[in-house]
Amino acid sequence: MAITLTWLSLIVLIPLAALVIKPWELGLDGVWRTLTDDRVVAAFRLSFGAAAIAAAADAVLGLIVAWAIVRYSFPGRRLLDALVDLPFALPTAVAGIALTAIYAPNGPLGALFAQVGIKTAYSPLGVVLALTFIGLPFVVRAVQPVLEEVDREVEEAARTLGATDYQRIVRVVLPAILPAILGGVGLAFARAVGEYGSVIFIAGNLPMVSEIAPLLIIIKLEQFDYAGAAAVGLGMLVISFVALLALNLVQTWLTRRSRG
Repeated sequence: MAITLTWLSLIVLIPLAALVIKPWELGLDGVWRTLTDDRVVAAFRLSFGAAAIAAAADAVLGLIVAWAIVRYSFPGRRLLDALVDLPFALPTAVAGIALTAIYAPNGPLGALFAQVGIKTAYSPLGVVLALTFIGLPFVVRAVQPVLEEVDREVEEAARTLGATDYQRIVRVVLPAILPAILGGVGLAFARAVGEYGSVIFIAGNLPMVSEIAPLLIIIKLEQFDYAGAAAVGLGMLVISFVALLALNLVQTWLTRRSRG
C-alpha cells in the first residue's frame, strides 16, 4: 500500500495538487472571471458537448464492431480486429491531418456533405468526428471481452422459451454488457475531453465557434498567463471528475444489479 500510494502521489496527486493551487494566484475573483469569460464558457461547451456526443456515438458504433468481431466469422475478421487499435498507435496530429483531408470542403467526403449543405471540417461537427475516431477503440476493447464471456446457452434458453431476437438482445445480452459499455464510454469521454492534436487541424479554431478548451489553455500559456491556463485546466478537471464519477456510480449500480 505504501508503494502504491507513493507512486500514485508522484504521478497523479502531486501534479493535480499543483493544478489546483496555481489558479488561486489570481484570487477568487480572478479565477471566477476567467472561468465565466464568454470565450472560456464557449470552449467548455464545445469540448464537453462534443466529447459527450462522440462518446454516445462510440457506444453504438463500438457495440456494433465488437458484436461483429465476436459473433460473426468472415474474411478479414482478424484484420478488422487489428484495425480497431489503429487510433491508439496513430499520432494524433497525423489523425487530424488525415481527417481534415477527408472531410475538408474539397475532400472526398467533405465535398459530398457540402452538396447537401453540411459543413464538416472547420466546424463543431468536425470536432465530433475527430473525437469519435479517437474514442471508438475504448468502447470496442471494453465490450469485446465481456461479450465473449456471455453464456450462449442463456440466449438459447431464451430462444426456446419463445423470445424474439430483439428480446434476447435487450433482455439477456444487453444487461450483461451494459456496465462494460458504460466503462468504455467513460474512457472515450475522458480521452475526448483532453484531446488536442487530432482536433486542432479539423476544428478551424474559431473563437466562440470551434475553439476547444485545450487549445485555449495553450493560447494562455503562449501569452505567459500561467495562472489563467491553470484556472481553465481546473475547470476542466472539476467538470470531468463529476461526469466520470456519475458514470462510475451508474456502472457500479448496473454491475450489482446484473449480478443480483
